[in-house]
Amino acid sequence: MAFFLFMTTEQIYSLFLSSAGINTDTRNARPNQIFLALKGDRFNGNLYAKDALKKGCSFAIVDDESVVLSGKFILVDNCLKCLQDLARMHRQTYEIPIIAITGSNGKTTTKELLSSILEKKFKLHATQGNLNNHIGVPLTLLSMKDTNIAIIEMGANHPGEIATLCEIADPDYGIITNIGKAHLEGFGSIEAIIKAKGELYNYIEGKDGKIFINGENDILRNLADEMNLKKVSYFSGSNLQCDGFVIDNEHQMNISISFSNGEKWRTSTKLAGKYNLENILAAASIGKYFNVDEKSIIESIRDYQPDNNRSQIFKTNSNTLLLDAYNANPTSMYEALMNFSDLTAENKMVIIGDMLELGEYSKNEHQTILNLMKELNFNNVFLVGSEFKYWENEYNFTFFLKIEELTNHFMLNKVKDNYVLLKASRGINLEKVVKLL
Repeated sequence: MAFFLFMTTEQIYSLFLSSAGINTDTRNARPNQIFLALKGDRFNGNLYAKDALKKGCSFAIVDDESVVLSGKFILVDNCLKCLQDLARMHRQTYEIPIIAITGSNGKTTTKELLSSILEKKFKLHATQGNLNNHIGVPLTLLSMKDTNIAIIEMGANHPGEIATLCEIADPDYGIITNIGKAHLEGFGSIEAIIKAKGELYNYIEGKDGKIFINGENDILRNLADEMNLKKVSYFSGSNLQCDGFVIDNEHQMNISISFSNGEKWRTSTKLAGKYNLENILAAASIGKYFNVDEKSIIESIRDYQPDNNRSQIFKTNSNTLLLDAYNANPTSMYEALMNFSDLTAENKMVIIGDMLELGEYSKNEHQTILNLMKELNFNNVFLVGSEFKYWENEYNFTFFLKIEELTNHFMLNKVKDNYVLLKASRGINLEKVVKLL
């Protein structure tokens, strides 16, 4: 039997502190990193441990004794638990405020806006991209260096996941952006979603922390009141509120915001959709709580540039696109369609794809969206995915089963002078059609 190292979490953490960080993918391995062999449905990191060491990693943490070849291997019971334990230990070495963000919609946009605000004053560490799950949160925490405030985004598609992430990240502050019909397949019901997202409130209550809350959201307000949580409210009738907004001829949103000191500021945002107002006000409210000055907050809102297919408005040579195709669920789809209906524009076109992870609710939720588009008198509608196509014979819209069929259609049928909404779950890959518009 090959020799291997057995170490406690404390001993592994000591090695981590003198390393170049944790690596979980040999494709981007660097010298002096510690490779940690995670497993998933389609991969087994243990099989790549040898390759990680060849690429310069100083140690390989594995949980399969059969792959151990030398003293460079550290054998643990469970690599995922090891990762999470290391992250929990690393977090406890930082006496800094950590803000946890979760919600059915808007959590990444809120995180990005808040990051741009807090960076005006602090050495900030925040979740990169959407590394917000049981692996991404620990990796985010382990990458903290020389910071004095952190934002940790938390996603979940099953009960108990937010509670687990809170135990690892130990947040002092929390915000649930909203609660909607996301991941119904994993949660089972909207009531279960409310309970699961409320796990963040439960943790903050136990720590005697503070939450930031949209004071006009009845579900969140009732949850917070039941727990008697310390809270900072925003939206209207609060210390920070939106006095109004208008959409200009370029479909850019111009906002008036009142701060608690009586100052009123006007700014514009490159974020598409009035549904982003609550994300903007949430970020501004948290920034104000941490004493970022009003001018810096307003500048951050004005300068924030959405990307990654989230709430983007841009013009091509032929059309104006409202691209919001990073993700979709019944709540966000409804808001996107209502917002698009309210916009003043000629030649509107709707291109939407399936909403995934809805389980037994899927067919009814897709039909509800089809009915909504009919009620809103959208005539130029293209749909892609098996869930929408199920209803093909009942609606006078154009249906495609696969994204390739949709792209082929637009290759042969050029679109010009249209204002186009694109919205779908990430798995549909709706962004593939953008270059044809």
